[in-house]
Amino acid sequence: MGKELFKLILPSGLIDHFKIVEVRELCRLSDKQMFYELHLEEENVLHSGFDSSRYESKGFTEITVQDFPLRGKDVFLVIKRRRWRNKANPGEIVRNDYSYIAEGSKLTKELADFLKGTGRYKGRYDK
Repeated sequence: MGKELFKLILPSGLIDHFKIVEVRELCRLSDKQMFYELHLEEENVLHSGFDSSRYESKGFTEITVQDFPLRGKDVFLVIKRRRWRNKANPGEIVRNDYSYIAEGSKLTKELADFLKGTGRYKGRYDK
C-alpha cells in the first residue's frame, strides 16, 4: 500500500501536521504474519502562541503505537514528534499540542495519549 492510500485512512488532523515518510509491509518472524509499519514525522512548524524566532527545532520524541488493523493486518505507527528549544533558555523545551485531534477522532487510546502529551505510552507493553 502506498503513502497516498494511507493518507485517506488516517485521521485528517494527523495528516495535517505529520508527513508520511515511509510505509513498509513487513513479516513478523515469530508467527509469519504480515503487518504494516507507517513512519510519520511532525512537520517543522511551531504552533501559534510561540515566537518561532525564539525557538529552534532540536530533536524528536519517537514512539511506536499500534493502530486499528487494516484488512486483517496489524498497523503500527512510528511517530516522530518534534521538540523545540528556547534559544535564550536551553532548558525550556516545548512541543505542539495535538489534544484537539485526539478528542474528535477515532484513535486508539495509546495514540490519543501520545498526541495529548500525557506520557502514557504503555498499552501493548504492559505485562
